[in-house]
Amino acid sequence: MPLDRRTLLSTGLVSTGLAAAGFSAQAATGAGGEAGPRAHSKASASSLPFALLPKDGVEQTADLQAAIDSGASQGLPVTLPPGRFRIGALALRPSTHLIGTSGRTVLEFTGGGSFLSGRKAAGVRLEGLVLDGNLLGMDANQATGLVSLDDCEGFTLSGLDVRRGLLNGIALTRSAGTITDCTLREMSQAGLFSLDARGLDVSHNAISDCANNGVQIWRSSPGEDGSLVQANRIERIATKGGGSGQNGNGINVFRAGGVLVSGNRITDCAYSAIRGNGASNIQMVGNACRTIGEVALYAEFAFEGALISGNVVDNAASGIAVTNFNEGGRLAVVQGNLIRNLFRREHEPVDKRGVGIGIEADTTVTGNVIEGAPTAGILAGWGAYLRNVAMTGNLIRDAGVGILISSDPAAGACLISANMITGARDGAIRAMDHGTPLGPDLALADAAPRGGRLAISGNLAV
Repeated sequence: MPLDRRTLLSTGLVSTGLAAAGFSAQAATGAGGEAGPRAHSKASASSLPFALLPKDGVEQTADLQAAIDSGASQGLPVTLPPGRFRIGALALRPSTHLIGTSGRTVLEFTGGGSFLSGRKAAGVRLEGLVLDGNLLGMDANQATGLVSLDDCEGFTLSGLDVRRGLLNGIALTRSAGTITDCTLREMSQAGLFSLDARGLDVSHNAISDCANNGVQIWRSSPGEDGSLVQANRIERIATKGGGSGQNGNGINVFRAGGVLVSGNRITDCAYSAIRGNGASNIQMVGNACRTIGEVALYAEFAFEGALISGNVVDNAASGIAVTNFNEGGRLAVVQGNLIRNLFRREHEPVDKRGVGIGIEADTTVTGNVIEGAPTAGILAGWGAYLRNVAMTGNLIRDAGVGILISSDPAAGACLISANMITGARDGAIRAMDHGTPLGPDLALADAAPRGGRLAISGNLAV
């Protein structure tokens, strides 16, 4: 059957607002090495018949829902032209494919139970839309984000501009898919929240001005997650929800195992750039972090396995922390990071920091460069919580103390070898009691311990 206008009219496809059968937007994704969204290169919605046209001041929820339902049932894309559409709650069906003109097709939320939500809707595709939540409320029993997907496999969200949501920008539960080249901003919770992911790729997005977190990868209970969070640009993340670190993070990984966080540019976060809590086998590789209020790269609580490598941290209260051996936190490699311009939070009664790298158990620290750590370049252990740590081949400049080691008799073995420490004001290598330096400089030949749990040799202190 020829697909001319007469045929479309006779079959009712135009009247229901559907795009012509046989046409689809072709992906033209290019390789991009920089963090943040790439130019949205999908075919313009204007190359396809439009589902409906915007009407000033008129809510068009019913019309758009009808188009989505009919399009999804027939496997056809639904396209929207540039303009502003007033839209309430929409249900995304399996195989929904909704296309706008990038940056110019605006869906304005008019309030209600949710904005765009899908449940057990496989194959959802949303492209080139601006989703404006207008800071209007949603029913949290029905949706937790402006885009809310539950039990959805194979979804693709591409080239979206999601803004001004009273909850999260995108909220996922038990879902698998790709979020790429999107802008998420001005959310009262997080830009993206994922719970119990089944295969998630979050790449080349720009996330900013969120009240509590940029990206949250969480699980209901500890387990393998395997999400990829790569090449995103995340900035200005506050901690309006309060707490001691659950908010205020660029990327927050909780109980989720095997998560790879790489190549992101993260700045201006109230707490951490990347915070893994109980997140075993987390990898933080090649990220650039600047202006961070607490620990920039954090592996804490009951985790086993962390690789923290090749990152740059500039201006933070602490560069890297691998802690909570008391909760089972152990087993890490901290290698080849550049950490500089750290500061102490003198307003804090206890947790002032100013430490380049802090470690506790079953960890190697090698090949790092630390400059400007007012408390210590490396701090090993906390009371009795120290076991099997090796610090070798690091360069530490301009620190209060180069390396601090717990003096607790119950602490475990520690190897300090072949490090270069320059300009340490209060000693190159010293014992400590919960952060307070004790005794002589152990880097001196006549003070170096012989035998026992400490092995200190071959370090250069100038």
